[in-house]
Amino acid sequence: MLLYRLLISILAAVVLTRAALRADGRALRDRLGRNAPQSEGAHIWLHAASNGELASARPVIAALRAAYAQTPLLITCNSESGVALARSWGIDRVSAHLAPLDLSRVSRRMMKRWKVRAFIAMESELWPHRILSCQGPVIVLGARMSAGTAKSWVRLDRLARRVLGRVVYASAQDAGSRQRLVSLGLPEDRFGPDLNLKALYLPSPMHDPALAAAFDRAETWLAASTHEGEEDILAKAHQLALQKRPNLRLILAPRHPGRGDEVAAILTRAGLSFSRRSKGQSPEGVSVYLADTLGEMPLWYDLAGVCFIAGSLTDRGGHTPFEPAAHGQAILHGPDVANFADSYAALQAAGVTRLTPSADTIARALNDLADPAVQASLGAQARAVLAADVPAEQVLQEIIAALR
Repeated sequence: MLLYRLLISILAAVVLTRAALRADGRALRDRLGRNAPQSEGAHIWLHAASNGELASARPVIAALRAAYAQTPLLITCNSESGVALARSWGIDRVSAHLAPLDLSRVSRRMMKRWKVRAFIAMESELWPHRILSCQGPVIVLGARMSAGTAKSWVRLDRLARRVLGRVVYASAQDAGSRQRLVSLGLPEDRFGPDLNLKALYLPSPMHDPALAAAFDRAETWLAASTHEGEEDILAKAHQLALQKRPNLRLILAPRHPGRGDEVAAILTRAGLSFSRRSKGQSPEGVSVYLADTLGEMPLWYDLAGVCFIAGSLTDRGGHTPFEPAAHGQAILHGPDVANFADSYAALQAAGVTRLTPSADTIARALNDLADPAVQASLGAQARAVLAADVPAEQVLQEIIAALR
């Protein structure tokens, strides 16, 4: 525990210093757990890392509101964009804040201020002080534990067993995560069915009439959540595809919008005309629209008939196929899909996605998928494959039972 306290104290110093330099009083209050509750009474606290995890949690939130209509809900996220997303839903009796630092005193303060009656952690958000300071039930949903993370926890074996011993119900993302969590000390009899929370994703009701008028969905493809080393390949793919489809347009959405200038330089070198969302520039008359903003991915999914799922051309394991499938897009991806290996294997077995490991193969796939009916059909088939045998209703019922 001493080692963890040292490490989290260093992290806390960095986070607080950055907030202080920005003179961000609200962030400082959130991080220190000094944000007074917006409603009285005992709260259920749900914590998700950011937008993707929180979007997947919407059915969980709906189930909580239905089962505990009089119990207010506290949502915390590590990112400002996640907090903004939660607030944008406008759900009654829900408060959203930046996550507090996982310091012992801060965690105890949060539990006391919000009268926390239960704590729900999403995926890999296993913060020891939060879990240990909660007097009510602790639930982990879509629990994800990679082999690398498990090795780090082994170094804190006693702490891991204390923390995981407090969990009353867990639903693992996959069999590997379940096995690693059991080896670290989470009793096997506390697991419900395995469930990848991304399978619960519901499209957010986002719409921009001006953008919708500017893009022909059938003639637009999206490169979603790109990373360093991928944009050069995607820009080349777009150049090649333009030779046969001169009206084709690309929406390029970097995983980290702060890389906007870097990605813009790549597009300039490629000789592609582009405009930037972050600069308020019009998408009209350009070949590439650089979507270098946070929290707007549902917009981009809806505007494009084909989606290349990034993080898959490098060693980052690939991003979720559930979101583009939910928006009815035809799906392309690179070879590295380790983060969702079972889901991609099912999609490939059904023949409803394209493995495109290079600029040439991406361009050929884009040329093959020009027909909007084909795009829509592949999107619908992908959605059906990913929805098959998902024990969502059972897990939601078991969550409610565990909270009683």
